[in-house]
Order: sequence, then C-alpha cells, then structure tokens
Amino acid sequence: MLFNSLQFLIFFPIVTTLYFLLPYKYRWILLLAASCFFYMAFIPVYILILAITIIIDYFAGIWIEESQGRKKKRWLIISIVSTCLVLFIFKYFNFFTANWDALATFFDWNYSIGALSIILPIGLSFHTFQSLSYVIEVYRGNQKAERHFGIYSLYVMFYPQLVAGPIERPQNILHQLYEKHDFDYERVKSGLLLMAWGLFKKVVIADRLAVFVNQVYNSPAEYHGFEVIIATFFFAIQIYCDFSGYSDIAIGSAKVMGYDLMKNFDRPYFSKSVSEFWKRWHISLSTWFRDYVYISMGGNRVGKWKWYYNLFITFVISGLWHGANWTFIIWGALHGFYLVFAIISAPLRENLNRILGLTRTPGLLKVLQITMTFLLVCFAWIFFRANNVSDAFLLIENMTELKLSQLSLNMFGTNYYSWIMGILFILIMEIIHLFQRTGSIRDYISQKPALIRWGLYVVFLIVLLNFGVFNNEEFIYFQF
Repeated sequence: MLFNSLQFLIFFPIVTTLYFLLPYKYRWILLLAASCFFYMAFIPVYILILAITIIIDYFAGIWIEESQGRKKKRWLIISIVSTCLVLFIFKYFNFFTANWDALATFFDWNYSIGALSIILPIGLSFHTFQSLSYVIEVYRGNQKAERHFGIYSLYVMFYPQLVAGPIERPQNILHQLYEKHDFDYERVKSGLLLMAWGLFKKVVIADRLAVFVNQVYNSPAEYHGFEVIIATFFFAIQIYCDFSGYSDIAIGSAKVMGYDLMKNFDRPYFSKSVSEFWKRWHISLSTWFRDYVYISMGGNRVGKWKWYYNLFITFVISGLWHGANWTFIIWGALHGFYLVFAIISAPLRENLNRILGLTRTPGLLKVLQITMTFLLVCFAWIFFRANNVSDAFLLIENMTELKLSQLSLNMFGTNYYSWIMGILFILIMEIIHLFQRTGSIRDYISQKPALIRWGLYVVFLIVLLNFGVFNNEEFIYFQF
C-alpha cells in the first residue's frame, strides 16, 4: 500500500480511529493486524518471509540473553546468518549468479548457475536491518530480549516504517509499544502537518521531476550537455523529496498515534562536506552502518591505513545494501573515496583556504563548501540512478558536450510550464528549509490566529490537489 494512494487515504483514518477507540491492551493487536494488511497489499504471500525472520530472531534474542560465552556468540551468528540468507536469496543471488556466469564465460569454464525467478519482497533490506539491530543490541547487553511475541512482531512490522524506514533501534521503539497513548490534539495536528508536508514533497516535486529524469536516464544516448546536468540536478532533488517525503509521512503517521520515530533527514544539501552530508542523509541507515559495521571493524581507533580501509569498505557495503547492481557499488565506493580523500587532503585545503583569504570570509567559504559538496553528491547520483554502468559513463561523457543552444525551454518538451512550476516549488521548499534553521515551521504556523492558520491549510490543499502528480508512483526506496 502506497502512502500516496487512495487506499492509504482510507486505511490511515480507519486504523487511527480504531486505535484511539480500543482499550490500551488491545491496541497492539490492531496495529499488528493493520501492519500485516498493509504489507500484504503488495504481494500477500511474502508475509511468510517476514514471519520466518521474525520467528528466528525472536527466539534467537531469548537464547542469546540466556547464554554465555561461545554459546551466546553462536546464537548471534546463527541469527545473523539466517536473516541475511533470506536477504541474499531474494536480493543478491541472481546478481552473484550473473557475475559468476560472466567470469566462467571469460575463463571458458563449462559451469553455470541458473537464476531464480523471484520478485524482491518490498522493503526487505529495511526490516532485515531492523531485526539485526535487535539481536545485536541484545547480544551487547543494551536491550533486554522481548518475551512478548506479538510486541516483537509489531516492532519489526510497525506499518508506518515497515517498507522504507526509518530503521529503528529496539531501545527507541520497543518500550513505546507498551506505553499508553491518549489522544492529544496538538500532537495529532503536528503529525498530520508533517504527513502533509511529506506528501507535498512526493507528489508535487518528486513525481513531477521524475518524468524528465526518467526521460533522460532511460535514453542516455539522446541527451547531452545541459540536458544531462539538469536531469542529474533534478534527480538529486527528486530522490531527496521522494525519500524524505516518505520518512515525513512515516514519522507523522506514527506521531499521530503517539509514537516517536527517529529523524531521518536534516537538510542534507546544506552540508559543508560529504562527511556532514552522511550525518544528515538517511540518518537511520548511516548510523546503523556506523554502529554495526564501521565501529565493529575498528572505526578510527586503528592505524591510519586501516582507518581509511574501514571507511571505504563501509560505504562499499552500503552501496551493495542499496541494490544488487554494480552502479550502487560504484556509488558507495565514490562516497567512500570522497571521505578518505577529504581526510588526506584536509591540511592542504586548510592552507589553500588561508592563502586565498577564504578564512577571512567565512560566509563565502561556507557557500563554496556547500556547492562543492552538492556537486560531488550529484556526480555520485549519476551511478545511483543510471540503469547500468555503461549508461552512467555515457551520461558522464555526454554531460561534457555543453552548448548554449541547449539552454531553452525546448529541453523540457511541450509541457515546459509544468517544469517551471516544479522549479518554483523547489525554491519554496528550500526557503522553508532555510526558515527551519531556527525552528519548526509547524510550530510557527500553530502560533498564528485560527483564521490565518486555516487559510494557510486551505491554500496548501489547493496547491497539493492542483499541482500534485497522483499516478500512484512508487517511492524510490521501495526497491531496496
């Protein structure tokens, strides 16, 4: 079920109303049933895959807590391997098979492995990582094993963040599933406003830009110069609005019922470095890799070259997490390279800034740093969005063919008015982002008189209905 669909528009108020009408002790049952229904709206039979991983990790958590020494570690390994095996079969088996077959053909080996005719369960990587965080935290002693099977199932399946995060930690969400949440008007209003803002980013901006992005990236040989540059810029905005829009709706819908999910985005394109970008982009995933992969390998508490290795490999794995394609691996490797190079070149850049006098103009230096970071991130997005590696390099090659004649409204096709409105809404969104440096715009609106407040709500609804692209376009991160 998509957040931007008519089905969800019916589903959400019904579930929320029943949630507040039911006695506290029955609410977890309602939410678990609603979450199952929500997930089964995609491919019903795949609920069984979720059930298998839930059962494995539920018992593994208990056995880990009750064990000591090697036995405790053995249960952790069994849990991680079992959960990751499901992810490997559905997401990575055919990728590794195709690469093995290519290698076998190159060396003229008479051996091949048949591909599996299966569809990737939606959001499999997200609830796999949420399950893994649970067993790891139990193993580390940071979380008690959950004995209530229904509550643990709800922890993994909670419908607002089931298919695309945020990837929660048990310390944050499990105790909330036991708490009593009464109806609170201000909290409900704040949650609904956040959901509306997320829907605006998705249907008014992301899905509008997607048309031009798809046009260029699906036919890379036909577009050159500024056309490719603008399509890449549009994709950077599209993927942000698409994914942060989903996160806003997820966090907002949970907030309406009284649950606090972790913040997943914090104006990432205002970052002054790639390192800062990853503190602001997909925060639940970047902190997951930091805590369970990077730090587990030693983090920065090792020698210089091992530190660089840890950083680089963490981002290569992150790229592979996003998809079984070399484009994602290269995308992750690029970000790993950016971070390692930034560490190595830090003294040189500091000296250069001092020689150029940029240290005496911090405002200008900040603008240059934000611009450079955005350009680096956009370049990496080319590999993320391209259908394959060949297309990515073709787009990069075509991008260098700059001609002023390309800068015309003709590049947008006949419906250029739509793109002008898209750019206008991007500017509006960025103005709001700048405003939110000092506080929440929702809080600001809430402090206004009722007439102004409701007038803004009506204007927002008119804009949403008139300029939104309501074609049930899936969220980009559903494929992961």
